[in-house]
Amino acid sequence: MSGAAPRCIATSDRPCVARRDLTISHTLAGSLATALGSLSAGAIVQALQRTGAMTDVSSYRLVILVYAALGAVLAFLITRVSSASEVVGQGEQLAARATLAGLTGLHEGRRIVLKLSSLFALDSFGGGFVIQSFAAYWFHLRFGVNPATLGVLFFAANVLAGISALFAARMAARFGLLNTMVATHLPSNVLLILIPLMGTLPLAALLLLVRFSISQMDVPTRQSYVMAVVRPEERSAAAGITGVARTLGAALSPMLAGLLFARPSLINVPFFIAGTLKMTYDVWLYREFRAVRQHD
Repeated sequence: MSGAAPRCIATSDRPCVARRDLTISHTLAGSLATALGSLSAGAIVQALQRTGAMTDVSSYRLVILVYAALGAVLAFLITRVSSASEVVGQGEQLAARATLAGLTGLHEGRRIVLKLSSLFALDSFGGGFVIQSFAAYWFHLRFGVNPATLGVLFFAANVLAGISALFAARMAARFGLLNTMVATHLPSNVLLILIPLMGTLPLAALLLLVRFSISQMDVPTRQSYVMAVVRPEERSAAAGITGVARTLGAALSPMLAGLLFARPSLINVPFFIAGTLKMTYDVWLYREFRAVRQHD
């Protein structure tokens, strides 16, 4: 049952613990890196605007260009990943059969991965309405917060998100992956809806920080859950397909959110849409997968 913690065979190399720790480390490192990026971007933009070295538009454009350059470096580093990271042996034979069957890399887990992908796409579509750049813009429009202060705010938020990954592992070990995903993600989306209803900056910032302290706890558990419901030789394919689904789901909503942000009277609406869609995802996910068996 998914409600219970997944079993782990105790061996000398502790493979289950290693996979869990790797997922947590990845999430923690990503959140801390995002936090440093938020702090750095806010400080750079504020310094350039204060010294008059660049116009407001040019200072933001510089940050975007740096972001694009870092993305190119990341793409290069990914190409250097060794094939030794893939599962070998039985997985190679199954991957060959799956390739002939449909080029998906999936076999027995095809149906469950497609269902998860649909739900993850819905979650990402909702999240795309309140990506961090839009959330920062909302704080600027609503309360006139300057870039440096926004950098500090989202630095703190992402640090809390990273730390929460450590607690997510403990919760998952006790309550199960699916229960941890839903129990932390659902209340965080209630907080998301409440943020624009706050009348002062301190209250809105407080709710944002509280939300970040629990909203990302589902990230390592979600990744672990995908790995747990498919066979070992299907994990790479499952991770890739669900990742693409999340990317596609998040691709359209920022454009719609931009249209809403263009009208001052509608700048709160993206929060309501995002919270409602993401809560729908939580309920639907639990309903569909609460009885799905996880592999060791």
